[in-house]
Amino acid sequence: MSPILLLLPIIAALIGWFTNYLAVKMLFHPRLPVKILGVSIQGVFPKRQKQLADKLGSLVADELFSIKDVAEKLKELATSQESMELVGKRIEKTIREKLVKSFPMLTMFLTDEMVEKVTNLFKSELQDFLGESAQDLAKKLEDSLDVKELVRDKVEAFSSDKLEHILFSIMSKEFRFIELIGAILGFFIGCVQGALTMIS
Repeated sequence: MSPILLLLPIIAALIGWFTNYLAVKMLFHPRLPVKILGVSIQGVFPKRQKQLADKLGSLVADELFSIKDVAEKLKELATSQESMELVGKRIEKTIREKLVKSFPMLTMFLTDEMVEKVTNLFKSELQDFLGESAQDLAKKLEDSLDVKELVRDKVEAFSSDKLEHILFSIMSKEFRFIELIGAILGFFIGCVQGALTMIS
C-alpha cells in the first residue's frame, strides 16, 4: 500500500479541521471589509452587528423583559405582608416615641389599643398608596424606557473584540465541536477516497 494512501485520511482530517476552524474564525474576522479579487469579505458578526442588535432588542422587549412584570413585582414587594409589618413597627415606634415627645399631653389618651388602631389605619392607607405608586411608576417607566432601543444601542456599541469574547465565552465548546466534526468527517472522507483508489 502506498504511503500516500495511508496519509490520505490524516491529510483529509487536517483539511477538514482547518476549513471548519477557518469558518469559525470568519464569523468574527476580518473586522472591517477587505477586498480580495474585487470581492468584499467581512466577518459575519461584524457585518451583521446592527441586524443582530435589532433582533436581540426585539427578543428582549417582546419575550424576556416586560415593564408590566416589573410593575407587578414592585407592587408585590411594596405591599407584601413582610413590608407592611416593618411599616407597622415603624409607625408604632413613631407614635410612641416621636409623637408623644412632641405632644406630651397625648400620653393621657394614647392607650395600647388606640396606638394599634392608629397604626393599622396608617398601614392600610399606606398599603393602598404604595400599590398605586407602584402602578404610576410602572406607567412612567413604560412611557420613558424603550427596552428594545436600549438593548439595540448597547449591542451596537459593543466592540467586535467584546462581541467575539462574549460569544466565545458562551459557545466555545460548540465551536470546538464544529472543528472536531470537520476533522472526523475529513478523516472519514480520506478513508473512503483511499479505499476507492485501492479498488480502482
